[in-house]
Amino acid sequence: MHLYSRCFIVLAFLFSCKGPEPTYVITGKGDTLPVTPQKDLPLPPTDANGHYTTIQTGQTTPDELISFAISLTGVPYKYGSTDPQQGFDCSGFITYVFNHFGIQVPRTSVDFTYVNREISLQDAKTGDLVLFTGTDSTIRVVGHMGIIIARTGQPLTFIHSTSGKAMGVTETPLNTYYMGRYVKTIRVFAANDR
Repeated sequence: MHLYSRCFIVLAFLFSCKGPEPTYVITGKGDTLPVTPQKDLPLPPTDANGHYTTIQTGQTTPDELISFAISLTGVPYKYGSTDPQQGFDCSGFITYVFNHFGIQVPRTSVDFTYVNREISLQDAKTGDLVLFTGTDSTIRVVGHMGIIIARTGQPLTFIHSTSGKAMGVTETPLNTYYMGRYVKTIRVFAANDR
């Protein structure tokens, strides 16, 4: 057999074989966390255009989700990425956090517009999602998002991956700047209705 043929066969084999799933994820703090086995949750319902209209969270709790999200603090910002070893954009961070628990969500921030469980911001609880415009707040289209963190007796904050000053995953107060970009709040966990 010709040397090039052998090389091609070996390369084809290497690229066709899927290695074992990663057991650990590297966080922005340099720590590693065990990856939770994925759950077999049903795909969420979609509208006529294929947009998710609800999110199926299964047995995952808001506190579990937020604990995992916070563990990723410091992962750098990278546009279009869902890979913690390279960085996240805002929706890439949300996708990675929810997918870690086997929860399917839209991939882009604007697609969360179609998730129809809107609530008022004053009713927001940990695990709810907050949607904002992009950096130009005059264009009222969702371009940024985060996960609400509600601590008793403290103002609401949210965790997100930002291309701003922090340049990565960080927790931010719902300050005047973000309230000027606020679009809506979405409830995804039925447990938050109690």
